[in-house]
Amino acid sequence: MTNTISQESNAVDMSSEAEVMLSELNEAATLSEVIIKVNELCKYVKSIKTRDRGPKSSRVMTNDDAFNVKFGTLSQLTNKAAAVKLGLSYGQVYSARLNYTFKQITKDYVK
Repeated sequence: MTNTISQESNAVDMSSEAEVMLSELNEAATLSEVIIKVNELCKYVKSIKTRDRGPKSSRVMTNDDAFNVKFGTLSQLTNKAAAVKLGLSYGQVYSARLNYTFKQITKDYVK
């Protein structure tokens, strides 16, 4: 929930900055002034950073990988760090750790 709140406030900050940039134009602005302002806004939009969740998956996650990220040598690493180390995506590691996938690994280990 806090991520949503921070993303919303970030969106508000970005939109207000864009509004300030647009407010610098007056109603009598020439076409060249409008084009310059649009180019500035395009540069601003391209500069906005998105959240980096780590690498794209280069392979399928195996049972051994799932065991290692849940209970083994990679269990103490963050999702992103474990994903980088194994060449998997953040989502694969996240899903395995929260038992969305590879549920049998947890069942077998707990027994």
